[in-house]
Amino acid sequence: MTIPKDVTYEKAAASFEGAHYAYNFINKVNLEKGDKVLVNGATGAIGSAAVQLLKHFDADITAVCAEKNVDLVKSLGASRVVDYTKSDFTTDKTEYDFVFDTIGKSSYFKCSRILKKDGVYISSDLGYMVQNLILPLITPVIKFFIKNKKSVFPTPKDIMGSMNLIRDLMEQGKFSAVIDRSYPLEQIIEAYKYVEEGHKTGNVVIRVK
Repeated sequence: MTIPKDVTYEKAAASFEGAHYAYNFINKVNLEKGDKVLVNGATGAIGSAAVQLLKHFDADITAVCAEKNVDLVKSLGASRVVDYTKSDFTTDKTEYDFVFDTIGKSSYFKCSRILKKDGVYISSDLGYMVQNLILPLITPVIKFFIKNKKSVFPTPKDIMGSMNLIRDLMEQGKFSAVIDRSYPLEQIIEAYKYVEEGHKTGNVVIRVK
């Protein structure tokens, strides 16, 4: 697969892993134009890609992030932002069709209160005691008692499908990977240490000469 014109190697390298996982959140649900979607962790590699993809599919996006990144997530496509340092998004009065927890910091049980009937919660993480693998099997069985609010696990599939979509959007100027920092290969240890701090925005790129 060729790199789109005018896209740097760094941008290309940062455009697929997070976006692939984000795409596999979206293709697990029946997303329709105007659906309300909350993205927790909207400035991570997966979250920042998810916001852009959701915008492409005309969703109504609420992004959860820190105040310093409000302008960024709005530029990516969010129509509303919740600052997690000031309020708990799981107590939001708005109800959502889908909650995408792209950093795995919440849970189905906390988020079910802000899901609409037939709403879906998806997490990038296995969850406490791998609950996010178990709940997709349980929630359909007890759907009568929980207003058919489901938990789905985004097993990543269709790599070529996601890559082709991202490449097309990049060519159209509708997708651009968020890059926090770029390190030369000799500083890969420093890069890992920075990522492990848990405060990066988007992607960290390693430059290989």
